[in-house]
Amino acid sequence: MQEERGLIHIYTGEGKGKTTAGLGLCLRAAGSGMKVLIARFLKTNDSAELDALAKFENVDLIANRKSFGFSKTWKNDPDRKGQAEEYYSAMLDEALSKAVEGDYDLLLLDEIIASVRLEVVDTEKLLAFLKNKPEKLEVIMTGRNPIPELIELADYVSEIKKVKHPFDQGILARKGIEY
Repeated sequence: MQEERGLIHIYTGEGKGKTTAGLGLCLRAAGSGMKVLIARFLKTNDSAELDALAKFENVDLIANRKSFGFSKTWKNDPDRKGQAEEYYSAMLDEALSKAVEGDYDLLLLDEIIASVRLEVVDTEKLLAFLKNKPEKLEVIMTGRNPIPELIELADYVSEIKKVKHPFDQGILARKGIEY
C-alpha cells in the first residue's frame, strides 16, 4: 500500500472558526487512528476542545502556559516582546522536532500565522520545515493574514469570513461555544 502524501492547510480570515476547523480535522484524524500533535501559539490551553482531544491516546499537546498580553502593548514593552519571542521560538522548535521524531501523521500549529506576523517565531525556520517536512505529515496552520510564502506552500487555503458575530453586540465568549 502506498503511503499517503501529507498536505499543508491554512485556515485564515476575520471570522470565528479557524481554530475550530483545525481542531475538527485533528478530531477526524485521531478518530481514524492517526497520530496527532497540537501546538497552540499566543493562546493558553484553557479550551474545552483540547480537554476532549486529550482523551485520545494518539493526541499530544505542546502546552502553552504563558500569556504575554496583547501584542499591541509590545510596542511599548520590548522586554515583553523579547520574552514572547524566546518562548514561542522554543515552542516552534519543540513542535517541529517532535513532529518528525515522534513520527506524527498530523501537526496543528494553531495561531502560527499570527506568530509569524508578530515576528515572535523564526519565519525562515518554519518555511524550511514546510518545504522539507516528512512526506506523510499533514500540517495545519491557523491565523489571520498569512504571508504570501505560506500561501504559496499551502495545498489548502480556506478563508473564514465574518458576516455577523455576537461580540459586536457585547456578548463575550461562552464556555463550550467559543472556548
